[in-house]
Amino acid sequence: MGVSGCGKSTVGAWLGQQLGMPFYDGDDFHPAANKQKMAAGVPLTDTDREPWLGRVGELLAGKDASGAGVPPIVACSALKRRYRDLLRSYAPDVVFIHLVGTPDTIGARMDARSHEFMPRTLLDSQFAALEELEADEAHVLGDITQPLDVLVESLELKLKSADAVTVGPKATLPGAAQTA
Repeated sequence: MGVSGCGKSTVGAWLGQQLGMPFYDGDDFHPAANKQKMAAGVPLTDTDREPWLGRVGELLAGKDASGAGVPPIVACSALKRRYRDLLRSYAPDVVFIHLVGTPDTIGARMDARSHEFMPRTLLDSQFAALEELEADEAHVLGDITQPLDVLVESLELKLKSADAVTVGPKATLPGAAQTA
């Protein structure tokens, strides 16, 4: 989880490969209307996001297209507590992996890439919407200024460690859904 440009897709895909868990990019599940709105520089509303978050929740619950039922890693911004609560309503044991960076660092990354529908101009609105994870939300943090291999290894160790999850039953991997 995190704002656009923090590395959710890259880190999530690599972490999924390391842990032997399926990976889905939540952006792939946005309806066309959401993508068009963002491409025009218009932030999504909670109403726009709700059906999309429901689909992401289904994925986290292991309801993928193949029906395999394997909990995956899903890249999803999950910026607000209410969005994370909705995701937990589908997958109560989800562990949020928050990729943390400064607006300057993430803005520079966004300037160096092209994205199908997420312009740099929406970054400020994403940081404004971001609500920090609370103590009762199972999570780990990842510092995006680390080299990618170091970041992924550090997240893998945190997720496997008995101290990685802040609340509830400890996640055992693979098996607990993750959102990066």
